[in-house]
Amino acid sequence: MSSAPVRDESRRTTQKLIIFDTTLRDGEQSPGCSMNVAEKLQVARALARLGVDVIEAGFPIASPGDFESVRQIATDIDGPVICVLARCIPEDIDRAWEAVRPSARPRLHVFLATSAIHRQAKLHMGKHEIVRHARAGVAQARELCDDVEFSPEDAARTEPDFLAEVVETAIAAGATTINIPDTVGYATPDEFRTLIAHLRRSVRGMERVVLSVHCHNDLGLAVANSLAAVQAGARQIECTINGIGERAGNCALEEVVMAVRTRRDRLPVWVDVDTTRLYPTSRLVCAITGSHVQRNKAVVGENAFAHEAGIHQHGVLQNRATYEIMRAEDVGFRHSALVLGKHSGRHALRAHIERLGFEVTDAQLDLVAARFKELADRKKEIYDADIEALVLGNNDAAASGWRLCSLHTVAGTQAIATATIEIAECDADTVVREAACGDGPIDAVFKAIARATGLALQVRDYKVRSVTIGEDAQSEVIVEIAFDSEPYRGRGISTDTVEASALAILDVVNRLLRLNVLTPEAALSGTS
Repeated sequence: MSSAPVRDESRRTTQKLIIFDTTLRDGEQSPGCSMNVAEKLQVARALARLGVDVIEAGFPIASPGDFESVRQIATDIDGPVICVLARCIPEDIDRAWEAVRPSARPRLHVFLATSAIHRQAKLHMGKHEIVRHARAGVAQARELCDDVEFSPEDAARTEPDFLAEVVETAIAAGATTINIPDTVGYATPDEFRTLIAHLRRSVRGMERVVLSVHCHNDLGLAVANSLAAVQAGARQIECTINGIGERAGNCALEEVVMAVRTRRDRLPVWVDVDTTRLYPTSRLVCAITGSHVQRNKAVVGENAFAHEAGIHQHGVLQNRATYEIMRAEDVGFRHSALVLGKHSGRHALRAHIERLGFEVTDAQLDLVAARFKELADRKKEIYDADIEALVLGNNDAAASGWRLCSLHTVAGTQAIATATIEIAECDADTVVREAACGDGPIDAVFKAIARATGLALQVRDYKVRSVTIGEDAQSEVIVEIAFDSEPYRGRGISTDTVEASALAILDVVNRLLRLNVLTPEAALSGTS
């Protein structure tokens, strides 16, 4: 479909910057962004197509689910290095290696906090104990795997000379990559650049390893700090799609990649990322996590290439370079409307999906094609974003769980809102009909579905947005539902916001079924 950016002559005189993506590990730790195994595999495949060098697939000791997702990714994904995280604890490292071992290119990433506040308040260890545990953890990992990364957690707040001692110990023990995290986003660019330069200058053996950085965005400086580190000699950046992650997030992959591409004069490195896949990959992560980027987000936000001021519009019409330092098409962003209609064939639809930067299996194409024809009957104009929404929808929802058969609502300023629903189990003949009243039609729908399934569902969050423009635009609804005190996320899309809301809450019910939290019988009886 798309080709990677042309390799320019500067690659002969500059060095490669390794792009280490931790969307599936640190990014998933962002509140509300957890993914199941299938979703992680989907993102991992997208990252491999994007061309990242390293995928940090998870933290296997954290849970059986995390272990299984790492093992699946290590087994199924070819191309990138598959990395897993472990504390400098023997059982952590053994568990991590067991998970990542099937990969053709495995990496063990071990970490240990080094800052004074972590040593005293969290670990209750002295400096000598920290050095000893770091040496043992790296040595154990190196016995299992030739590719070992070590991170001194909270490095940016660690005494520089002690940090250098720990790093030197890790290199001597066999680490091949040294990662310097700004764990709480505390550093400033000049400060971080100075720290990286200090380590390169004072640590013996640093020339034998890759120097990496992992910056958080608590002060909005993650990208700036990462690029400052590159100028000081770092050659790996750890980042996430859309900058998702703990608290305020991580360094944003798309921003780093385009900064390197756009400012070659200041950043003497190159990357192997196919930039035309940045926007599709961003949208995929948004759809799976339910966490949308703000409109003015750099590179992948809806306004990133929009111009409203008259003087800006005039300048762009004369010469795009007056106000655009990047081209929208270079990051895979498109504005055009779709000219296909409901009579268009599968081949034309697949070709257009691929032009948008997405890939679908034959089974997924069948579902998208069917939904496309339904949408064409409802809408006058179908835009690229409509197709994108269909592709990113829950393509397996129609094959398992419960589906919405019919929905009827009544509401008004002088009427009590009511909803009547009919849902059917996809793999059986079970049909359930129910009705409920509520504080508005959407609340009534939620209550009717809860009554039909017998589940105690509590809505924690409800978001709705327009997918495209116009009065017949599709609505995307994302809900967060609490079941047994645990949060679960669902997504629904329709030209009818009420129907989209019903689909979103059924998506939660089906997610519970797929995660084996409840069975179809339990979904009717209300037991878990």
